[in-house]
Amino acid sequence: MDESLMQQICGTFSVERADLRTYSPLALAYIGDGIFDLVIRTLVVCGGNASAKALHKHTSQIVKAASQAKLAEAVADELTEDEQDVFRRGRNAKSRTMAKNASMRDYRTATGYEALVGYLYLDGQMDRLLALVRMGLEKEFGEIIPRQA
Repeated sequence: MDESLMQQICGTFSVERADLRTYSPLALAYIGDGIFDLVIRTLVVCGGNASAKALHKHTSQIVKAASQAKLAEAVADELTEDEQDVFRRGRNAKSRTMAKNASMRDYRTATGYEALVGYLYLDGQMDRLLALVRMGLEKEFGEIIPRQA
Protein backbone atom coordinates (compact mmCIF):
# COMPACT_ATOMS: atom_id res chain seq x y z
CA MET A 1 0.00 0.00 0.00
CA ASP A 2 1.26 3.45 -0.87
CA GLU A 3 2.12 5.89 1.86
CA SER A 4 0.11 9.08 2.11
CA LEU A 5 1.78 12.31 1.04
CA MET A 6 1.94 13.36 4.69
CA GLN A 7 3.65 10.07 5.65
CA GLN A 8 6.13 10.46 2.80
CA ILE A 9 7.00 14.02 3.78
CA CYS A 10 7.39 13.26 7.50
CA GLY A 11 9.32 10.06 6.76
CA THR A 12 11.70 11.69 4.28
CA PHE A 13 12.57 14.41 6.78
CA SER A 14 12.47 12.12 9.84
CA VAL A 15 9.80 14.24 11.50
CA GLU A 16 7.49 12.54 13.93
CA ARG A 17 3.97 13.88 13.88
CA ALA A 18 2.25 14.88 17.11
CA ASP A 19 -1.01 13.24 18.18
CA LEU A 20 -3.74 14.51 15.84
CA ARG A 21 -6.09 15.11 18.79
CA THR A 22 -3.70 17.76 20.15
CA TYR A 23 -3.88 20.03 17.10
CA SER A 24 -5.81 23.26 17.44
CA PRO A 25 -8.57 23.83 14.89
CA LEU A 26 -6.60 26.75 13.45
CA ALA A 27 -3.53 24.52 12.97
CA LEU A 28 -5.77 22.05 11.13
CA ALA A 29 -7.18 24.90 9.03
CA TYR A 30 -3.65 26.12 8.26
CA ILE A 31 -2.60 22.82 6.69
CA GLY A 32 -6.08 22.28 5.24
CA ASP A 33 -5.87 25.58 3.36
CA GLY A 34 -2.68 24.43 1.65
CA ILE A 35 -3.98 20.95 0.87
CA PHE A 36 -7.28 22.24 -0.54
CA ASP A 37 -5.34 24.73 -2.66
CA LEU A 38 -3.10 21.91 -3.94
CA VAL A 39 -6.12 19.76 -4.85
CA ILE A 40 -7.81 22.60 -6.74
CA ARG A 41 -4.58 23.71 -8.45
CA THR A 42 -4.04 20.13 -9.57
CA LEU A 43 -7.56 19.92 -11.02
CA VAL A 44 -7.20 23.26 -12.77
CA VAL A 45 -3.82 22.39 -14.30
CA CYS A 46 -5.03 18.93 -15.35
CA GLY A 47 -7.90 20.69 -17.11
CA GLY A 48 -5.52 22.09 -19.69
CA ASN A 49 -2.58 24.34 -20.31
CA ALA A 50 -3.06 28.05 -19.77
CA SER A 51 -1.07 31.05 -18.65
CA ALA A 52 -0.11 31.20 -14.99
CA LYS A 53 -2.33 34.26 -14.65
CA ALA A 54 -5.36 32.40 -16.03
CA LEU A 55 -4.64 29.36 -13.84
CA HIS A 56 -4.36 31.56 -10.76
CA LYS A 57 -7.56 33.45 -11.56
CA HIS A 58 -9.49 30.21 -12.03
CA THR A 59 -8.08 28.64 -8.86
CA SER A 60 -8.75 31.79 -6.83
CA GLN A 61 -12.45 31.67 -7.67
CA ILE A 62 -12.71 28.20 -6.12
CA VAL A 63 -10.43 28.52 -3.10
CA LYS A 64 -11.82 31.85 -1.87
CA ALA A 65 -13.71 31.83 1.43
CA ALA A 66 -17.16 32.31 -0.12
CA SER A 67 -16.70 29.29 -2.40
CA GLN A 68 -15.28 27.15 0.41
CA ALA A 69 -18.29 28.07 2.54
CA LYS A 70 -20.61 26.91 -0.25
CA LEU A 71 -18.67 23.65 -0.60
CA ALA A 72 -18.91 23.09 3.16
CA GLU A 73 -22.66 23.63 3.10
CA ALA A 74 -23.01 21.30 0.10
CA VAL A 75 -21.43 18.38 1.97
CA ALA A 76 -22.68 19.13 5.49
CA ASP A 77 -25.27 16.34 5.46
CA GLU A 78 -22.64 13.80 4.37
CA LEU A 79 -20.23 14.36 7.28
CA THR A 80 -19.69 11.76 9.98
CA GLU A 81 -20.04 12.78 13.63
CA ASP A 82 -16.26 13.11 13.98
CA GLU A 83 -16.06 15.21 10.81
CA GLN A 84 -18.91 17.44 12.01
CA ASP A 85 -17.06 17.96 15.28
CA VAL A 86 -13.82 18.96 13.53
CA PHE A 87 -15.76 21.28 11.19
CA ARG A 88 -17.63 22.87 14.10
CA ARG A 89 -14.41 23.40 16.09
CA GLY A 90 -12.78 25.05 13.08
CA ARG A 91 -15.80 27.21 12.36
CA ASN A 92 -15.99 28.39 15.97
CA ALA A 93 -12.25 29.03 16.38
CA LYS A 94 -11.36 32.63 17.08
CA SER A 95 -8.98 33.92 14.43
CA ARG A 96 -7.29 37.30 14.51
CA THR A 97 -7.51 37.65 10.74
CA MET A 98 -10.29 37.68 8.19
CA ALA A 99 -10.41 37.30 4.42
CA LYS A 100 -10.45 40.57 2.51
CA ASN A 101 -13.51 39.87 0.41
CA ALA A 102 -15.62 37.60 2.61
CA SER A 103 -18.35 37.98 5.17
CA MET A 104 -17.56 36.88 8.72
CA ARG A 105 -20.00 33.98 8.30
CA ASP A 106 -18.34 32.77 5.09
CA TYR A 107 -14.88 33.19 6.59
CA ARG A 108 -15.73 31.12 9.65
CA THR A 109 -17.48 28.45 7.59
CA ALA A 110 -14.45 28.30 5.28
CA THR A 111 -12.15 27.97 8.29
CA GLY A 112 -14.25 25.01 9.47
CA TYR A 113 -13.98 23.46 6.00
CA GLU A 114 -10.21 23.97 5.94
CA ALA A 115 -9.93 22.42 9.42
CA LEU A 116 -11.82 19.38 8.16
CA VAL A 117 -9.58 19.11 5.10
CA GLY A 118 -6.50 19.43 7.33
CA TYR A 119 -7.78 16.80 9.75
CA LEU A 120 -8.53 14.30 6.98
CA TYR A 121 -5.12 14.92 5.38
CA LEU A 122 -3.18 14.51 8.64
CA ASP A 123 -5.22 11.43 9.52
CA GLY A 124 -4.27 9.82 6.20
CA GLN A 125 -7.84 9.88 4.89
CA MET A 126 -7.08 11.24 1.42
CA ASP A 127 -9.77 9.12 -0.23
CA ARG A 128 -12.39 10.62 2.08
CA LEU A 129 -10.99 14.14 1.65
CA LEU A 130 -11.09 13.86 -2.15
CA ALA A 131 -14.57 12.31 -2.08
CA LEU A 132 -15.91 15.27 -0.06
CA VAL A 133 -14.21 17.81 -2.33
CA ARG A 134 -15.60 16.06 -5.39
CA MET A 135 -19.09 15.89 -3.88
CA GLY A 136 -18.99 19.58 -2.98
CA LEU A 137 -17.77 20.64 -6.43
CA GLU A 138 -20.44 18.56 -8.15
CA LYS A 139 -23.23 19.88 -5.92
CA GLU A 140 -22.08 23.50 -6.01
CA PHE A 141 -20.84 23.84 -9.59
CA GLY A 142 -22.53 20.89 -11.32
CA GLU A 143 -19.15 19.54 -12.40
CA ILE A 144 -15.84 18.45 -10.96
CA ILE A 145 -14.09 21.67 -11.77
CA PRO A 146 -15.84 24.75 -13.15
CA ARG A 147 -14.68 25.85 -16.57
CA GLN A 148 -12.28 28.75 -16.82
CA ALA A 149 -13.95 32.10 -17.37
